[in-house]
Amino acid sequence: MLHEYKSEIHDLKMNNAHFAKIFDKHNALDQQIEDAEADRVLLTDVELEVLKKEKLLLKDEAYKMILDYKKAQA
Repeated sequence: MLHEYKSEIHDLKMNNAHFAKIFDKHNALDQQIEDAEADRVLLTDVELEVLKKEKLLLKDEAYKMILDYKKAQA
């Protein structure tokens, strides 16, 4: 997720518990989605869509936090 912000993600994960929680939840959802798409886990199309939307919301929130962090560091 957002690999171009590797340094900022590292800093935020170390210093912001909320960001770390969002990041970890995003990665867990990513794994669930990957497992479902590879037929390792059975999910309905609706369940899969819900996971994808939740993952996207978490990514958006994390991205905003990264941009705010970068702005504060400037």
